[in-house]
Amino acid sequence: MPVRMTIAVEQLRLKAPFRISGYVFEGFDVIVVKLEEAGHHGRGEAAGAYYLGETAATIRATLEDHRDAIEAGIGRDELQTLLPPGGARNAVDCALWELDAARLAQPAWRIAGVDAPRPLVTTFTLSADDPAAVEAGARRYATAQAIKLKLSGEYEIDAARVAAVRRARPGVWLGVDANQGYRRDGLDALVAMLAGHNVSLLEQPLPRGAEADLERFRSPIPIAADESALSLADVEGLVGRFDVVNIKLDKCGGLTEALSIAHRARELGLQVMVGNMISTSLAMAPAFIVGQLCDVVDLDGPTFLDRDREPSVTYRPDGTIWCDEAVWAGGALTAA
Repeated sequence: MPVRMTIAVEQLRLKAPFRISGYVFEGFDVIVVKLEEAGHHGRGEAAGAYYLGETAATIRATLEDHRDAIEAGIGRDELQTLLPPGGARNAVDCALWELDAARLAQPAWRIAGVDAPRPLVTTFTLSADDPAAVEAGARRYATAQAIKLKLSGEYEIDAARVAAVRRARPGVWLGVDANQGYRRDGLDALVAMLAGHNVSLLEQPLPRGAEADLERFRSPIPIAADESALSLADVEGLVGRFDVVNIKLDKCGGLTEALSIAHRARELGLQVMVGNMISTSLAMAPAFIVGQLCDVVDLDGPTFLDRDREPSVTYRPDGTIWCDEAVWAGGALTAA
């Protein structure tokens, strides 16, 4: 049946600047798509991938270019061929999942064939700040079970940042995200330092395009592909180079492809991680479904915002995230 699509741009402001390798973020604009059909509605939020040049303006332009096809009543499978991976497809795909949940009076996780959701241990992320600020931040995450630290690609200060987290939280699960900040000739020293601090995951140490440099590299720490794994088409090429696939709905284009990536990665012997851009609880909700299939969960995006939307996901004192159907129709029907 025909649907009505509305597109809104929302400005998200951060509590404090957020630093990673090569970027400092103070706020984001996101796109929110709403699809309405016969009294039912579905919503999807997308920030896009900044490192691919996606912005709210480019996402909106893509959606407007395809408005007629979307409003004609497109399904999720058709959407995969209409739009490429990225923010525009993510917003529409997630909206279609919530719309289908409303049509069928079932939560999206059940439609997806996922077991009833459970609370998930999530990482809480520290910006690539001065080591003293990193240490203070790690202390504030006193009850977190898992912490992820952003690196800047500068070995000496990155080593000081890792040491700072370990001073504050000696036993916490710790992963680091290099955001493409290193090169192959600096990788041995980086990994040795991280292993010495009992780091459990190294995310995207080298730039996208340098994946072959990891083929003969043996790391005692699992290495995760983020920018090197944009969509399902990239997954097979990760074997023998990476150990973990970081799935982000904004990269791959929505919940539909995210689930396909999770299943295919498992078939290939890779571990699976779900991540997020800085965004609201509306974006966390479909990613929470993917998280039910993952080894590592990094869904703390709303914690950086000056204000999240209501209703919102719940970050529990034990370091877990929980999402119910009040947030998005994919959520669980009852609290766990």
